[in-house]
Amino acid sequence: MALTIAERFKYNLYLWYFGLTQVRLIHYCRPKIVDITEEKVVLMMSLDRRTRNHVRSMYIGAMVVGVDMVTGFTAMVRIRESKRKVIPIFKDLTANFLKRAEGDVYFICREGKTITAAVEKTITTGERVNIPVQVTATVPNKFGNEPVAEFTITLSVKEK
Repeated sequence: MALTIAERFKYNLYLWYFGLTQVRLIHYCRPKIVDITEEKVVLMMSLDRRTRNHVRSMYIGAMVVGVDMVTGFTAMVRIRESKRKVIPIFKDLTANFLKRAEGDVYFICREGKTITAAVEKTITTGERVNIPVQVTATVPNKFGNEPVAEFTITLSVKEK
C-alpha cells in the first residue's frame, strides 16, 4: 500500500521539524520519506552539493545520516503507535560499500515487524532491547535495485 500525498507530506513535515529542532545535520542533508508500510520504510537522500564528495558520489557521512534516519524513523513510527515513552539510540554500525553512490540514494529498512517486537518487548519487560537492523542503500537511476551499500546498525530501545 503506497502512501497518500497527505500522509507523505505529514511524515516529511515531521522529519523536517525533527531535523530543524533536534539534529541539525538531518535538516542539512534533507532526507525525504518515500514509503512506509508495516514491514518497511524507504527514505531518499538526493545527491547534491550538500551530500556529494570530491569524486561526485555520496559522502560517507551523508550515507550514515540516511541509515540513521531510516532506522530511527522506522522505530519512531512504531513508538508513536505504542503511545509510550520509549527512547531509541544506536550502539554500533557496520557498513559494506559495494559501489559508488553516484545518484539519489534510497535507504530501505525492511525490519518494521522486528522493530515493533523490540518496542513491545521493552514496554513489557522494562529492559533495554538491542537488535541488529539491516539497511540497504540503492541508486535506482543508475543500478536499479542492486545495492550500492549494505549496513547493519544496532538499535537499542528502552522505556523511559
